[in-house]
Amino acid sequence: MSQALHPMLNIAVKAARAAGSIINRAALDVERLTISTKGVNDFVTEVDQAAEKVIIETLLTAYPGHAILAEESGRQHGAKHSDYLWIIDPLDGTTNFIHGFPVYAVSIALAFRGKIEQAVVYDPTRNDLFFASKGRGAFLNDRRLRVSKRIRLAESLIGTGFPFRKGDNFHRYVEMFEQVMQHCAGVRRPGAAALDLCYVAAGWYDGFFETGLSPWDVAAGSLLITEAGGLIGNFTGDADFLYQREAVAGTPKVYGQLVQLLAPYSKAIKAGAPEAPAAPTPEEVLAAALAESAEPVPRKTVRVKRPAAK
Repeated sequence: MSQALHPMLNIAVKAARAAGSIINRAALDVERLTISTKGVNDFVTEVDQAAEKVIIETLLTAYPGHAILAEESGRQHGAKHSDYLWIIDPLDGTTNFIHGFPVYAVSIALAFRGKIEQAVVYDPTRNDLFFASKGRGAFLNDRRLRVSKRIRLAESLIGTGFPFRKGDNFHRYVEMFEQVMQHCAGVRRPGAAALDLCYVAAGWYDGFFETGLSPWDVAAGSLLITEAGGLIGNFTGDADFLYQREAVAGTPKVYGQLVQLLAPYSKAIKAGAPEAPAAPTPEEVLAAALAESAEPVPRKTVRVKRPAAK
């Protein structure tokens, strides 16, 4: 990278590359990994945990007074009430990783008083580093990123993620998928939301939508999109997507058209709706997300062994 990075972004890049090295080494012998289940179709490996550990150690060595929110360990580390919050997904796309499907990434974002200011998404299989600082643009390695110039949803390629957890509303998603599919040029689902958002920022997708998302899935990618000239919000077009478990993103024109299609499916509660219950606070939504990821499902450990040589 030729451009000078913000010091905090530089530390995040260092942490992401360290985690990527762990992931790449493990990918050479993925059959021998120990895989545990957090829930139905929700997996964690020793690689997730090792990658998260090195990220947290790197960040807190540089900034011991900062707070941490990580997918596997929640808020166990760091200062609890700092204005600075690192939001970490050590391996987004774990299911892809354990199957040898090379679409997964490390995602690290820094929020200051609730606003994302630094972001890194590192794809270790391609050595692609997506990064952004608020007000300084979005980049892939040394190339400045801009969202695509498409303005018509009918000509657009849209990324998404399918529901996979027990309790997800599959019927609701099928209805959304049908709506979007009928109005666009195609839909893709590689299986790593952090990279999907980067692909919007890079102009490879023209839009993206998904439900069931946690803050660590979207925090870094959201800044990349806005710094690349795109828009991101919840299904009603509001900016509080980070804790709403849903996100839609795209070029400005495509984003607006997606919001029109997806607003009826939003779980977000519109302000001022008659007799509407109070909207959950970010802390309440976050607590629910953390509880879901740690639901009391028996942790089944599976040792996958290499087939015997013939």
